[in-house]
Amino acid sequence: MARMGDVLAGFHAAWEFESDSVLIRFERGIRTPKLFQALGERRIPLDAVAAVTLTPGKRGTVVLRAVPRPGADPLMEAAAGQLKEGCDPYRLVLPADRETLAEYYADELRARLPADDEPAERFLVEPPEAPLTFKAYDGKASFDGRTVSFRWFWTGASSAKWKAGDQTFPVSALSGVEWRSPEVFEGHLRLLRREPVAAQPAQADQDPAAVVFGLGYGPVHESLPFAAAVLAAARSASPAPVAASAVPRRDPADIADRIRHLGELHEAGLVTDEEFSTKKAELLAQL
Repeated sequence: MARMGDVLAGFHAAWEFESDSVLIRFERGIRTPKLFQALGERRIPLDAVAAVTLTPGKRGTVVLRAVPRPGADPLMEAAAGQLKEGCDPYRLVLPADRETLAEYYADELRARLPADDEPAERFLVEPPEAPLTFKAYDGKASFDGRTVSFRWFWTGASSAKWKAGDQTFPVSALSGVEWRSPEVFEGHLRLLRREPVAAQPAQADQDPAAVVFGLGYGPVHESLPFAAAVLAAARSASPAPVAASAVPRRDPADIADRIRHLGELHEAGLVTDEEFSTKKAELLAQL
């Protein structure tokens, strides 16, 4: 029988077997996927596992995988099947000569799995801890555990986002997130509101409730844990009316830069006279 505290080490990670969970510790090294390094370690309750598989891998390896139960892990729910195989945190790659040992632990895990493999009614795996931040192409995203903030970069944000201004969303107003991996096409993180928003732009670069990124900006290892943490907080938060709050005072130099950029958009015909006057007044009110 596997004993509590037994450890099975593979490439980039080691699994420590406990009575009711598996503690996965990811290595830190230049060859370790950045997502694994960002996650550090994860405790996976056996209740969050639907099955265990052992299959041949590439170049003389075998792969032990815990199949996550649908709805149990906010990270995998946010990823929505977009993770590349090498970035799957539920895979443990081992040398082929350890196949017998891996089979032993696979059998031990299977024997301990609960009979219920139906989708989980709530998240069972802890999400990445806040605070979390990452730089997207068009703005900086921040999450403190209660609110998500987008602060636009004048070098990347669309005129639509500049018109809307920096955004703050309490998790109580969110129903979830939409994450798109930059490794698939163009990446973005879109916040989904509990209350529908009229005429919400389909394109993420035009939506003030979304940030966009490519592989050079806010890649998988930063944006996905962020998305998972926001998703978990939104699911656990009770809908609540959002109280109006005072606009915090901003750095005058920052306000001046934003007014200057707004003027450039106005001169280029991307902002109307009325929009320019309204937004300029809003910015000046923050001083």
